[in-house]
Amino acid sequence: MARLKDIYKADVAPALMKKYEYKSVMQIPKLDKVVINVGVGDAKENSKAIDNVINDITIIAGQRAVPTYARKSVANFKLRQGMKIGVKVTLRDERMYEFVDKLFNFALPRVRDFKGINPNAFDGRGNYALGLKEQLIFPEIEYDKVEKIRGMDIVFVTTARTDAEAKDLLTMLGAPYAK
Repeated sequence: MARLKDIYKADVAPALMKKYEYKSVMQIPKLDKVVINVGVGDAKENSKAIDNVINDITIIAGQRAVPTYARKSVANFKLRQGMKIGVKVTLRDERMYEFVDKLFNFALPRVRDFKGINPNAFDGRGNYALGLKEQLIFPEIEYDKVEKIRGMDIVFVTTARTDAEAKDLLTMLGAPYAK
């Protein structure tokens, strides 16, 4: 199986250069980073929840996840400043391409009734956000060892200037958009 980074260099970059008529190779959009974020709502009652999520996300991403902390205290949510409320990991370079390949080719097709990802979830600056409802779609996660099914947000940060460029980039990398 060809690695996604090699596919980008050999096929995607030249195709984008030709399509958008860039003057320099530095203008070609590329994937900058992928950020995986999980909010853990029951972290205030269950201190082990954060540790379990860190383990799951570390297994999925292949890189150690770090906890995120509350910036402000919110009385309605019984939240104090500095409490652990989630987990995130930022992937770059080789690990990023491995994760994107695994997500597009193995994990997303395992989603029940999968018809494709939303083609309209761009932010206007060339970044794409994707929400998943459960971590069980990843092949590394064992169903019996999961304490609670949790969703996650995955953000693809690109160097593209427009959403159209970013969509073309992700499509050429294998993103299964809904028709």
